Amino acid sequence: MPELRKDPVIGRWVIISTERARRPDQFNVKSEDTSPEKPCPFCEGAESQTPPEVYAVRPRNTPANAPGWDLRVVPSIAPFLRVEGELDRRGKGLYDMMNGVGAHEMIVETNQHIANMADLSSDQIAKVLKCYSDRIIDLEKDQRFKYACIFKNYGKDAGGSQIKHSRSQLIATPVTPKRIKEELTGSKQYYDYHERCVFCDVIRQEIATKDRVVLDLDGFVAISPFAARFPFEIWILPKKHCCDFTCQDSESLKNLGKVMKIVLSKLKKGLNDPPYNYVIHTAPFRREKIGYWKTLDQDFHWHIEIMPRLTRVAGFEWGTGFYICPLSPEEGAKFLRGVEA
Repeated sequence: MPELRKDPVIGRWVIISTERARRPDQFNVKSEDTSPEKPCPFCEGAESQTPPEVYAVRPRNTPANAPGWDLRVVPSIAPFLRVEGELDRRGKGLYDMMNGVGAHEMIVETNQHIANMADLSSDQIAKVLKCYSDRIIDLEKDQRFKYACIFKNYGKDAGGSQIKHSRSQLIATPVTPKRIKEELTGSKQYYDYHERCVFCDVIRQEIATKDRVVLDLDGFVAISPFAARFPFEIWILPKKHCCDFTCQDSESLKNLGKVMKIVLSKLKKGLNDPPYNYVIHTAPFRREKIGYWKTLDQDFHWHIEIMPRLTRVAGFEWGTGFYICPLSPEEGAKFLRGVEA
């Protein structure tokens, strides 16, 4: 019989469709992209093909926008939001509007032509994570921005492009995204009632039961969430409570790099290199204003959500907000635990 499960943070219901259930090894199908790859503008030596870098990890004796770098950040050539201009908040009848002001950056994660972050070293992944933190801290200085979203699209079915060079994106927005607001609201409601962080309670329970734990290592835990939306969905959470991703020190980022390397390698090896997205959910920028949530430091908990794209969202999901997952998170976690990374 199908099972309804409720997400403890935002109250979203998910259908674990046991009647449609597939064994974990039945998802082991890669969507091949046979289209020819375009010349790569992100490889070392092609710096002139991107906008000037805004951040780079390179030896001090190498000039900007030239070879010798280890990691670069450049503005997107086709930004969803543009950094120039003023917000100009306004109304048009009952509709609210503002100018499309923000920042859209590409984080080029390696100078080598490698497609999947799983194939980078854990030390290189740690450099990417440090870059994320540095860029969020820098963009927080711009009073027009309220949130910085870090995300990755890997593979055609996950929104990736034909250029197979490992990279992720950052978009800073002048509003707090709805998905983040839902988590902030749910976390605060739980804290107001229990005087505890809901994510910390999830971590304690998952470690105690172990059914949905994929990896528990060096201060981080990777779990398949109780109300998983997608087969093999994974959340990575720090075991030490913290609401801001930017609060991680160098040792924590190094450990997180190892965890990311192992988890992504398990997905690649166990599921034949599937397309995936990941997002980092961190607290929004705190701006002084009346009535702002005073407990955010205590009630919210930053985390990474990794979502392999093995099923499609269809009409029922769009029409209701329900997700239908044809694999229980317990089965998914058990399968991934057995994959050698």
